[in-house]
Amino acid sequence: MSVASIDIEPQRLERLMHAQEGDPFGVLGRHLDAQGQSVVRALLPQAVAVAVVRPSGEWLGDLQRQSHSALFVGAVPALAADQAYRLRVNWGHHVEDHDDPYRFDPLIADMDVWLLAEGTHHRPYEWLGAHPQMHQNVPGTRFAVWAPSAKRVSVIGSFNQWDARRHPMRLRHECGVWELFVPQVGEGDVYKFDILGVDGVSRVKADPFAFRAEMRPQTASVVQRLLPGVAISDERRQANALDAPISIYEVHLGSWRRSADGRWLSYAELAEQLIPYAVDMGFTHLELLPVHEHPFDGSWGYQPVGLYAPTSRFGRPEDLRAFIEKAHAAGLGVLIDWVPAHFPSDAHGLANFDGTALYEHADPKEGFHQDWNTLIYNFGRTEVRNFLAANGLYWIERFGMDGLRVDAVASMLYRDYSRKHGEWIPNRHGGRENLEAIDFLRRMNHLVGTERPEAITSAEESTSFPLVTRPPSADLNSGGLGFHFKWNMGWMNDSLSYMALDPIYRKHHHDRLRFSLMYAFSENFVLPISHDEVVHGKRSLIGKMPGDAWQRFANLRAFYGYMWGHPGKKLLFMGCEFAQEREWNADAALDWGHLDQPEHAGVQRLVRDLNHVLHHYSALHEQDVDAAGFAWLSHEDADHSLLAFERRARDGSSVLVICNFTPVPHQHWQLGVPQSGLWRECINTDARIYGGTGMHNPPMLSYAEGHQGRDHSIWMTIPPLATVMLVREPDVEIDAEHEAESDRDMKGPLL
Repeated sequence: MSVASIDIEPQRLERLMHAQEGDPFGVLGRHLDAQGQSVVRALLPQAVAVAVVRPSGEWLGDLQRQSHSALFVGAVPALAADQAYRLRVNWGHHVEDHDDPYRFDPLIADMDVWLLAEGTHHRPYEWLGAHPQMHQNVPGTRFAVWAPSAKRVSVIGSFNQWDARRHPMRLRHECGVWELFVPQVGEGDVYKFDILGVDGVSRVKADPFAFRAEMRPQTASVVQRLLPGVAISDERRQANALDAPISIYEVHLGSWRRSADGRWLSYAELAEQLIPYAVDMGFTHLELLPVHEHPFDGSWGYQPVGLYAPTSRFGRPEDLRAFIEKAHAAGLGVLIDWVPAHFPSDAHGLANFDGTALYEHADPKEGFHQDWNTLIYNFGRTEVRNFLAANGLYWIERFGMDGLRVDAVASMLYRDYSRKHGEWIPNRHGGRENLEAIDFLRRMNHLVGTERPEAITSAEESTSFPLVTRPPSADLNSGGLGFHFKWNMGWMNDSLSYMALDPIYRKHHHDRLRFSLMYAFSENFVLPISHDEVVHGKRSLIGKMPGDAWQRFANLRAFYGYMWGHPGKKLLFMGCEFAQEREWNADAALDWGHLDQPEHAGVQRLVRDLNHVLHHYSALHEQDVDAAGFAWLSHEDADHSLLAFERRARDGSSVLVICNFTPVPHQHWQLGVPQSGLWRECINTDARIYGGTGMHNPPMLSYAEGHQGRDHSIWMTIPPLATVMLVREPDVEIDAEHEAESDRDMKGPLL
């Protein structure tokens, strides 16, 4: 404790009164004078009188106003150097006792401060931000923020009339971490940081590590306890495995369904309605469009300001965690759409945080996204990488998320992404790859993979960047990026452009459906039909389909059958499961009234059945990422727009998938089968229950005639604009006599 006179020099008093003092603990609180007696100073604007009292309320001495300022000072001989004390403040209209924040020692250990400052702490959210706690039997909140270039940082909020003079913070060892314990501040109190930048400008910022935020258009952070960790789950690890059946229902929580009066559903209401619906539909996972706090509804969450704060639009953080717990109890996983590529330039956010480009690049050629008018994180800065990687871990560890779908990975990987010549800066080798972003992605995936082995990460990556889903090297300096899955954007673009064609022209574009199998096992793929495909004039999924009303629905059903048969995990955006007619509108609920119409209800039933078939037959999911799980039966018949292929399980069982993308049915069509026996339909998208014509096949006995590289064949009918899936009955034994009978009864002319 420093030796001090009662009054302070005028220059320092001036700095205090103008919120420019960078070392408040050198002035405020208790100090010792030359005689070893306690001197107490308190800066309390609007106070009329101030006294020092014991925690019991016993009076110890009065403080006097210095130089007609808001600084109250005085010697308190009766106060021992190690005794607790409180300040009794007369505000004119009432008197209250409160603990002096400047009598408390630092709460963050020196080692943790250094780890935070150098960006190597795996869980910086345990220390930075606002943490309500008891300290020396006093309730309050520990605030901490990283602002290395700031001259002064203050906590402001409802508890101090948003006055930056009241609670300036302590800078820890010039590491850039500022800390202060503020007594009597607790959960629900709102706050921000007032930061005097190196440029001399004061900026009011929301807390980058806030666990809760105000409802827009308000922008303050809210004191919120850090939720306890969620235990690692072997059950979730199995459900998220590469060989598990995974069918993802992508949801925007604000527009899946609305209340009768048009308001958003809460997390609790969504748990009651969305979870049972997704389970009944057979989906294995929900994927939530970004739920971190964002100021603009129209960004759908893709321009986040509060990366650690679940949006308050639907409730509190505890409510979101309860939603995820209920999903897991129902056997449903939950993924979060995560946005580490960029952030908006809102004044209360990360931009120019401490008067410098702290989180972003200073040069707009590196730090500004022209497409989205957002700022790009400086992935080369260790502290920024740590802020982001820890955030990914936070959502999994504290909320129980099953994993992260990482948005806009392609924009991170390339320095010239959406830039013209001269608008970007090459890397240190002269190339276009963003080496720092690559390093960040490897480290993030390594952190998540080692700390939470049950969780998965998936990359929205639209280029041919190599080894996205392969592990990095041991030192993380080479090898793959470490994602578990990659969105197959090529499959999506090719297949949707094919389906949009009139069937008469499809024979000229047969490769659009075959090409994806040239690279289907180069990465671990998710097949995405996401929100991006049903907005901005692209039309709804049913709206993309050609032909009259019957053909449009038949096309969509055939496409879904093809998609569920194709190798790769499945993802479908909400509303597509019942063929919503209009484009998605984030400001309104889905058109659930469509389900009163049989053709829409039929599509919904088909998607439900496809999900249950996907789960039931291991051949459709077990070897999604292994070439051994797929074999062509027929891919050359472009004239008839026909495809046939086999999906295989490790135990040798198969599902045969036959697709007809023309409105012309085919009878007595010969199909090679991998095993003799009785083959039956498990899915026929032309079934009457789905809205089709009802053309179908009875169970079919194979016969011993080789075809399409198989030793046995069946003769079948292929319905118009339909996908048929066939499975072998396991308990039927076929002898030579039965094969001869099958040969006589089933074989006929090819038409």
